[in-house]
Amino acid sequence: MFHRRTLFLAAVSAMAAVPAFAAPLTLPAADGVQVWAEHRIAAGTRRGIILLFHQAGTNHGEYDPIAPRLNRMGFDTLAIDQRSGGTAFGHRNETAERVGRDPGYLAALPDLEAALAWAQSQKVPVAIWGSSYSAALVFLLASRHPGGIAALLAFSPGEYIGGVSIRSAAAKVACPVFATSAGDPGEEAAAAEILAASSSPLKRQIRSPGGVHGSSTLRRANADDVWQGVEAFLDRAVPRA
Repeated sequence: MFHRRTLFLAAVSAMAAVPAFAAPLTLPAADGVQVWAEHRIAAGTRRGIILLFHQAGTNHGEYDPIAPRLNRMGFDTLAIDQRSGGTAFGHRNETAERVGRDPGYLAALPDLEAALAWAQSQKVPVAIWGSSYSAALVFLLASRHPGGIAALLAFSPGEYIGGVSIRSAAAKVACPVFATSAGDPGEEAAAAEILAASSSPLKRQIRSPGGVHGSSTLRRANADDVWQGVEAFLDRAVPRA
C-alpha cells in the first residue's frame, strides 16, 4: 500500500495553480525495503509524472531547486531516497538509514522499480530521470518496461554498474531519450555511446562545457543551456494536452 497525506492532496487539488508543496510517501520495494519519497503536485493541468533519482552519496535533496521548476511545467515529481546514497544537500537519506549499509548501485534498482510501479498506477505519462549512477540505472529500468515509459532523461550516464552493460540495456530502449554531461571529454563520450545504442527516434544530447556532474548541473546559477534543452525535449516527448 502507498501511504500519503490525503489532506495534503485535497488541499493541493483545490489550489492547482499554486506551486506544489512536498508530501512524503513510503513505497514498498519488491524485497521488502521501504523506500522514502517526496511527491510534489504539478501546477495547473498535469502533463505526467517525472521520477527523480539521485546520484551517489546523496538523496532526494539533489532535486530541491529542480522539482519546483518541473512542477511549473505541468509535471508531478517524485524524488526518492535510494538505498545507495548519503547525506549531501543537507538531508538524511531515509531509505539508506533503514537499510543500514550501502549495498551498491545495482541494489538500488528495486527502489526505482517501486517508484515506477507507483507512478504507473496514476494512469498518466511517466518520465524517468537519473543522475550519475542512477542515470545508468534508468536505462536498465526502461529496458525492463518497453512501452511503459514516456521519456528517459540521463544526467551524466556511464558504465558505472559492475558486470552490467548499460549500452546493451540502452539498445532495448525505444522511448525518447535525453542525455547531458559535464565538460569532461570522457563523460561526454560515455553519454554519446550509450545514447547511440538506443533505437529511439527522438534522442538529444546536451554538451555543457560549464556543467557539473549529474543532475546537479541544473543547480548552477547559469544552467540556462541545459534547462532549455530539457524543456524542449519534454515538450516533444510529453507534449501538453
